[in-house]
Amino acid sequence: MSSAATQPAASAPGAASPSDQRGPSPLRDFFKRFAQGELGSVRVIIILAIIWAIFAIANSNFLTSGNLVNLSLQIAATGLISVGVVMVLLLGEIDLSVAQLSGLCAAIMAVLNVQHGWGAVPAIAAAIAAGIALGLFQGFIVTRFGIPSFIVTLAGQIAFLGLLLQVLGTTGTINITDPTLVGIAGTFYTGATAWIIAIVVIGAFAASSLSARRQRVAAGLPAASPPIVLARVALVAIVTLGVTYVLTQDRGVPLALLILVGFVVAFDYIVRRTRYGRHVLAVGGNTEAARRAGIPVTRIRISVFAIAGLMAAIGGIVAASRLLAVNQGTGGSDLLLLSIAGPVIAGTSLFGGRGTVWSALLGGLVIGSVSNGMDLLALSSAIRYMVTGGVLLGAVIIDSIARRQRRAEGRL
Repeated sequence: MSSAATQPAASAPGAASPSDQRGPSPLRDFFKRFAQGELGSVRVIIILAIIWAIFAIANSNFLTSGNLVNLSLQIAATGLISVGVVMVLLLGEIDLSVAQLSGLCAAIMAVLNVQHGWGAVPAIAAAIAAGIALGLFQGFIVTRFGIPSFIVTLAGQIAFLGLLLQVLGTTGTINITDPTLVGIAGTFYTGATAWIIAIVVIGAFAASSLSARRQRVAAGLPAASPPIVLARVALVAIVTLGVTYVLTQDRGVPLALLILVGFVVAFDYIVRRTRYGRHVLAVGGNTEAARRAGIPVTRIRISVFAIAGLMAAIGGIVAASRLLAVNQGTGGSDLLLLSIAGPVIAGTSLFGGRGTVWSALLGGLVIGSVSNGMDLLALSSAIRYMVTGGVLLGAVIIDSIARRQRRAEGRL
């Protein structure tokens, strides 16, 4: 037998090696999906755990019940504004006016309630109506004249600041004392009430998960196995009960946090389970393809800016309730940066068509934890702005790289 016969056959040029045929290792595949933002909330939770560990080591008060209650109040207003930001980002647009609009709507509510004697409910309704109307106006300008949303909403940001100053007049600051308005951010649930709320949340999630699975099975679509569904419900139950226990060790579960979670759940359902939500994702993914498919692109775009105005108004109302006042700086400072940075950090793409409404809550937790931790460490405003800006820039870079990778692999 010749030696050539006993030698292993040479691989043909370009042929896959045995290791390549086995595919990428599970660990490598995990990091690849992690970097591309395809692991849902896993990446955000890992980042959040790292941030909490760093600040807990730097300051022992960071993970105390009192500070976590403060953190939940801090992210409530920002998170509500971010819900509207997410809807705009899913469309591939941007709204730079949401923070200033939130301040304007809060000022309208405060002036009507304090200076004109309106009741809390009518004043809130007027503020929300103003937010929706101004959002509709900006959406109309963007779609009717084809002006980039960046320019329109930047102009809106400046104009809304002027309107805020006009509404406040020479007063400058308006203190809020109405019990209903104060109670929005000043109400906390403790004892049996808090635990009943937690059980209701767990039950609602379990019922929703089981219903979604039954619908997918009935439609012949791939569905999660019962053990996976039960594992998800168990995880949500552990988190919900844990959060309830920690918060009730101090003042209790804030109403403002429940309002935020409620809006996140509602809009998540709208995006994932309704025709309107599918249309938003379709327009954000490919506007021309959506138009050819018969989707009313113009109406979808206008409506999303109206939603951003709605959530800006609600966020402004919650912020005013927490601070017990409205002044010329309401809606300013770093509110816009935090409102946009949160969803982007949590995986909502600036390029449209990719993201979840839950990124408003999870991203708010991340960026809020960074801000809260720096406050505890008494870092200067200069450091805070630089760190927050750096975090946002890093998130945008990661999003851009992941998008390029998905496009190269034909998954975009």
